[in-house]
Amino acid sequence: MPQIIISPDRCKGCELCVHACPQQILGMGRRINVKGYFYAEMVEQMRCIGCRLCCITCPDMAIEMRVNGTMYHSFSY
Repeated sequence: MPQIIISPDRCKGCELCVHACPQQILGMGRRINVKGYFYAEMVEQMRCIGCRLCCITCPDMAIEMRVNGTMYHSFSY
């Protein structure tokens, strides 16, 4: 099963990942990170289909995906 890992300190709260998710499983949290932004959080991990659209859409690379312990990178650099 895919696991989404969001780094709160890298997120600037742009909500691009929330709108990109076809399953609507990401949402904006109520806590504030060290930069002063509300950051994205996983709402329903079990419904994730592993499409990686959230990872690809994030301009700050704050989202990672792991499947069975293997981390998938969106870019090779």
